[in-house]
Amino acid sequence: MRKVGRITLVCLLCVLSFSGKAQELNANITINSDKVQTTNKQVFTTLQNALREFVNTRKWTDATFSPNERIDCSMTIIVSEMPSDNSFKSEIQVQARRPVYNASYTTPLLNFRDKELSFDYTEFEPLEYTENTLNSNLVATVVFYIYTILGLDFDSFSPKGGTAFFQQAQQIVNLAQAQTSWNGWKAFENDRNRHALITALTDNTSDVFRDMWYNYHRKGLDEMVANAERGRATILSSIPVLKQIKSTRPMSPLIQVFADTKLDELVNVYSEATSQEKQEGYNDLSNLFPAFSTRLEPLKK
Repeated sequence: MRKVGRITLVCLLCVLSFSGKAQELNANITINSDKVQTTNKQVFTTLQNALREFVNTRKWTDATFSPNERIDCSMTIIVSEMPSDNSFKSEIQVQARRPVYNASYTTPLLNFRDKELSFDYTEFEPLEYTENTLNSNLVATVVFYIYTILGLDFDSFSPKGGTAFFQQAQQIVNLAQAQTSWNGWKAFENDRNRHALITALTDNTSDVFRDMWYNYHRKGLDEMVANAERGRATILSSIPVLKQIKSTRPMSPLIQVFADTKLDELVNVYSEATSQEKQEGYNDLSNLFPAFSTRLEPLKK
């Protein structure tokens, strides 16, 4: 099994019976159409169901996942406009998490808001994806985030274990840029779009972030039950790495991604530290994330 956990003998037999069949993702995909007025609301339900089936029934890796190892994730597509019956303007919120070893706690892996998703969809049309051809901006975007989630998950279990998945996401970006009418894929268009995100995760400067990501999860969070003090120290060692990244690349989307995904968790970790460590943590995090001072308030108590 890819991830280790304690399970009963009965559960183990069940897991082994079905491990060859289980997919990697347990994805909840939701279409929110509250902002649009249309006579055909059924199209949103049809699309929502089609996306869930597309993501959850396809095999995305060569790895063997047992049912309890599937990655919990969600994608919420918020439709803001429908310029025509089959044209949609929207944004997508992507979240993912993984369990912490020997604990009931699950840790967030991604919490990302993508404000640029325009796509065409005709009700009941098949959702298809092949590695070298992109026919739909919607499918390309969803698959891009699937591979990004897989990359972050695998990186959290082994050093740079997600490289192949980040490369798949990069390939989608390269292909999508040729579609001039598709938004969210172009370089320098937005420092928070898909191009910016995958570039930050794959260029040379990403090594320190990805090494920190592995240490934070595997040597930090996963060690907390066995040795809370050692695990906490490893987690807090992420702060100098973030400071280094911000110093060399102040506009790196990885800083914002870490804040959106991990800041509340980091504050909780600091809650068990000494008063001096809390004060130092507050000062460091305030400098790193000046826009999030309210979320840092517990460290001042």
